[in-house]
Amino acid sequence: MEGVKEKLERGACVADVGCGHGASTILLAKAFPQSQFSGFDCHEPSLVRARELARESGVAERITIQRASAKEFPGTYDLVAFFDCLHDMGDPRGVALHVKSALRSGGTWMIVEPFAGDRLEDNLNPIGRIFYSASTQICVPASLSQEVGTALGAQCGETRLREVIMSGGFSRVRRATATPFNLVLEARP
Repeated sequence: MEGVKEKLERGACVADVGCGHGASTILLAKAFPQSQFSGFDCHEPSLVRARELARESGVAERITIQRASAKEFPGTYDLVAFFDCLHDMGDPRGVALHVKSALRSGGTWMIVEPFAGDRLEDNLNPIGRIFYSASTQICVPASLSQEVGTALGAQCGETRLREVIMSGGFSRVRRATATPFNLVLEARP
């Protein structure tokens, strides 16, 4: 991603939204010791575990773990990261609007999502079948249980993700990289 690694090496302020047990937050803190990290999630038992793991990993002094939704997390950041969670959110457009307001000038939103083609037939492969199964049982019901209930699901595809991100006021969205399992998008206001 353009200039992000260099910012993190110099010292950046990072939000990890949907951090769960804090695995991604801790990995980032270990990799970039000059930066400060805030992990946000709505599930308090996961946050308790995230705090414990941050202490055990020796990075707790650079990580703050707080309960907050993706539409309400506080602060401003150089990087906001979402790891495999945007598709689970009831109001991803509202989330995009909030992320834009939380980015500092020159900031970046990194969105990591399950890899999916834009058309059903592009996903008829072993990985797509697993992702569709999980999406049907976990992701779509999770989104439908929240306000708005957009129900992107784990197989929404890059085109739909771009539409959602752009609807939140972002002017640039590009594919930073992809694997057979994940798609990494970089969004800038």
